[in-house]
Amino acid sequence: MTFPQIITLLVLAAVVFALVQDKMRADVVALSGAAILLMTGVVRPVEVQSAFASPAIIALASLFVIAYAMELAGLLDAGIRLVVRLCRRIGTAGLWVLITIAGAASAFLNNTPIVVLTAPIVRDVAKSLNQSPKIYLIPLSYAAVLGGCCTLIGTSTNLLVADMASVAGQPRFGIFEITPVGLCVALAGGVYLLLGSRLIGSNEAIEAADLGDDPVFREPGLAGGLIGSAEAFAEQVPLRRVPALIASSVFVGVVALSALDVAPIAACAFTGAVLLILLKVITADEAYRGLRADVLMLIAGMVVLGIALDETGLASAATRALTGSMNDMSPLLALVIIYGATLFATEILSNATVAVLFTPIAVSMAEALAVSPRPFLIAIMIAASAAFATPFGYQTNVLVYQMGGYNYLDFVKIGIPLNLITWAAAVIAIQYFFPF
Repeated sequence: MTFPQIITLLVLAAVVFALVQDKMRADVVALSGAAILLMTGVVRPVEVQSAFASPAIIALASLFVIAYAMELAGLLDAGIRLVVRLCRRIGTAGLWVLITIAGAASAFLNNTPIVVLTAPIVRDVAKSLNQSPKIYLIPLSYAAVLGGCCTLIGTSTNLLVADMASVAGQPRFGIFEITPVGLCVALAGGVYLLLGSRLIGSNEAIEAADLGDDPVFREPGLAGGLIGSAEAFAEQVPLRRVPALIASSVFVGVVALSALDVAPIAACAFTGAVLLILLKVITADEAYRGLRADVLMLIAGMVVLGIALDETGLASAATRALTGSMNDMSPLLALVIIYGATLFATEILSNATVAVLFTPIAVSMAEALAVSPRPFLIAIMIAASAAFATPFGYQTNVLVYQMGGYNYLDFVKIGIPLNLITWAAAVIAIQYFFPF
């Protein structure tokens, strides 16, 4: 092995170990690894610069600003107040309506503020109906995760996989290209949650879940690429009609222009964010606060690691070793395996790490099997987010874990069957909508 390969392997092992230990913030871990690779000459400054200026970073930063403008205009709070009135009118069915709406909104907006705003409502309404909040809080978190799988902008992972695939020479993903698969997975998961959520509900749990009026926030190291404190979203914001109308119109315009392929999502979102500042819907200082630099730095740091794996030849060597043992394997079985491997990895690593590690493998595997890489890339997108068996793999899980008074086995008990169901649904849907 060459010196750059040895250094890259050591950095990769150290990053994975630090992420699994969960003692440090994930963005700090990723940037530390990038710094070591830069100082040892494994990657060049221009390559690090390209990681920080990637389309995925630009798109995410811009979308964060647009979403923050909508939050400051009071759109989320106003919508939730309407749904709360519906919940109190129609009872338990209203709670499932709220959970469904939260999942749908997560296809377009960051799911952390959505869960922060809706979780206390779900808890309080459930108590008022003499039901355990435990029945509804995990489904709320999982619905938000499933909703994020339905569009390219639903999660940072989708954008990162699409960006890396584009660098590898693959055609650019459309904003709704993964929607048919995402909807199938979300529907399968939603039916299971509706029927299986009572596995963790009990009358005794109501007292255990009564942790006070305010949720306790933990800042985890991983949090599925959505790290950072959620406290900023906890305060209710009054609706400001004109800013709300402008912000929502700009957001719809960004999505529409991207869907119609007028311009890439990064260009559309960047233009929309700047337009909101020029129209004074959000100030420049507020826009900077909405950027969520921790998420952006995590992704940039992991992209640097991906560049090192590619430049040193480690990624191609690992792919050759993997595909060499798959010569006689059918594409469908290969799809099942790569989905399962991604699913397992994302239970213990951040989504960005998994995307960096598995996207090059997905492309090379498809090329070795002489089939389209599209099904494998979509499998990476879905599997890297749709992992439900631990409470600490995604920040929304952390939020409801603390608020609901769950234990670790609650997530294992309801999450593992959901993993298996969504795995099967994703493979079937991918094969149908994206044939090899």
